[in-house]
Amino acid sequence: MTPGPVPALLRPPRLRPGARVAVVAPSGPIPEERLRAGLDILRGWDLDPVVAPHVLDTHPTIGHLAGTDADRAHDLTEAWCDPEISAVLCARGGYGAQRMVDLLDWDAMRAAGPKVLVGYSDITALHEAFAARLGLATLHGPMVATEVFLKDARTQESLRATLFEPESVCPLGLESAGTLVPGRAHGVTLGGCVSLLAADLGTPHARGSARGGLLLLEDVGEEPYRLDRILTQLLRSGWLDGVAGIGLGSWAECEPYEEVRAVLADRLGGLGVPVVEELGFGHASTALTVPLGIPGVLDADAGTLTLDVPALS
Repeated sequence: MTPGPVPALLRPPRLRPGARVAVVAPSGPIPEERLRAGLDILRGWDLDPVVAPHVLDTHPTIGHLAGTDADRAHDLTEAWCDPEISAVLCARGGYGAQRMVDLLDWDAMRAAGPKVLVGYSDITALHEAFAARLGLATLHGPMVATEVFLKDARTQESLRATLFEPESVCPLGLESAGTLVPGRAHGVTLGGCVSLLAADLGTPHARGSARGGLLLLEDVGEEPYRLDRILTQLLRSGWLDGVAGIGLGSWAECEPYEEVRAVLADRLGGLGVPVVEELGFGHASTALTVPLGIPGVLDADAGTLTLDVPALS
């Protein structure tokens, strides 16, 4: 049976001054000094950040994980289910979200109602899970203890405005955006780190297709031949069949970009849909916040993504 088009998802409420937000670490370990600096920025926005109990943990035997799978899952579940918490912000990516995603108490989280989830990179696994299991729109945005959030004013303002004044950040896209394949397309946004999307294939509750969607892709540290393999896997699996349009973000440490661009054009150009490059989200010196699960128009000629409705209600 052919899967239906990517559906629009439930938008969580926007934040208000004084809102309490939780900071969690679903993936890699967190540098404490960066966490402190990120919390100061949030407080400067008149938010009340609460750090989950295990955020500064490191797994006892596996150093690339921020604590055990059970503890990371418990932190996220408890934060989401706390009625005083309005948003859950991830501290960083790295690796580990896939290991704990099936340990989350999805029934309890569904009962807790819609809230804002922010993160990118490895958090792609959570974006996909929240879409499939909660039917909830999320924000592909900078994380509290990452260098780009601490140092780049435009990155900070993009997230702040999206959280408090989401109607003010439209259309989306940096001046660097350009046309890889011309055209315009309407659909619902989805995506994130392309290696995580490929890794999600065949797992429980994975989204069956990007059909009808505006697929947003980026990655970090993948050589051109590995990106070729990842995109080829998505093509061969049928996951890209019927996609409406594709927006490309950054490809940090995937250089040289000329080779990356050639792979992207080769693998995606044959789909016959609009493709815009360098929109400005992902692992770059500026990381715009882009919502996932929201209908909009991708204009590859203008290099913009224009949402039909604000990212948050």
